[in-house]
Amino acid sequence: MIRTSLVTLFALGLCQLGVAQADASTKKSDDRTIVQIAAGAGNFNTLVAAVKAAGLAETLSGKGPFTVFAPTDEAFAKLGKETITELLKPENKSKLVSILTYHVAGANLPAAKVLGMKSIETLQGQSVDVVVDGGKVTVAGATVLKTDIIGSNGVIHVIDSVILPKPNLVEVAKKAGKFGTLLAAAKAAGLAETLATGGPFTIFAPTDEAFAKLGKDTIASLLEPANKAKLQAILKNHVVAGKVMAATAVTLDEAKTIGNTRLTLSYDKASKTLHVGDAKVVAADVVAGNGVIHVIDTVLVPAGN
Repeated sequence: MIRTSLVTLFALGLCQLGVAQADASTKKSDDRTIVQIAAGAGNFNTLVAAVKAAGLAETLSGKGPFTVFAPTDEAFAKLGKETITELLKPENKSKLVSILTYHVAGANLPAAKVLGMKSIETLQGQSVDVVVDGGKVTVAGATVLKTDIIGSNGVIHVIDSVILPKPNLVEVAKKAGKFGTLLAAAKAAGLAETLATGGPFTIFAPTDEAFAKLGKDTIASLLEPANKAKLQAILKNHVVAGKVMAATAVTLDEAKTIGNTRLTLSYDKASKTLHVGDAKVVAADVVAGNGVIHVIDTVLVPAGN
């Protein structure tokens, strides 16, 4: 059972929100890890079960420091029993890891420090937005209920909802329904996982119609294992490291790709059209959790391929 001193609400509002600051003497550190504290609290049972299913218990019991925005059992219940059951299945481990690490920062962030931040980078790779509105503080839309439950390797802030990371580039492309060939190519080239978990990246993504211009025989040939290196070179020619939004892209003359090639960029002010090499951007700023997609109408084949 967590000591009363640990669950004393240290209001995130503090003085600047018109809420009295708790006495610093009440915020004593527990000699247990944040995992042990959560396990003994009684209202984080689903979170603890999820952490164990994801294989993160040992990590979060390590030296840290960590800051955990911890959803209560009631917060998890909002997802529904079926969703929780699915997430706890071994085949969904990677998705569960992504969700849980989205609740964790690799730093010691007590309430006083959180108040001064607009966003916090998580272990998942994406950042969560911090919003202070009157006496209410939200993290990625979840309301902070209690703060500064301090353990030996970090701090817990209690939230009222499970926060979900934005879909990654691969997930966004799948949902769009017009990048089937690109996704098949990324998988064949061994780049799908990188584009799903790495980044941030900017992808100039050819549609299925764009790939169709190459012809069925060419596409079939590129997807053969023997041509994996060539396929990788072509796909990397469409990917730029970093998140380059359209507002920035239109100001650039070129962009270096992760394949060490350079794409020429030009913006036609009259037609308000951005060109990348021989391709035209037909839709821009399709945002994903780990980057952005700009849709193009032609496959960009680098010289020598």
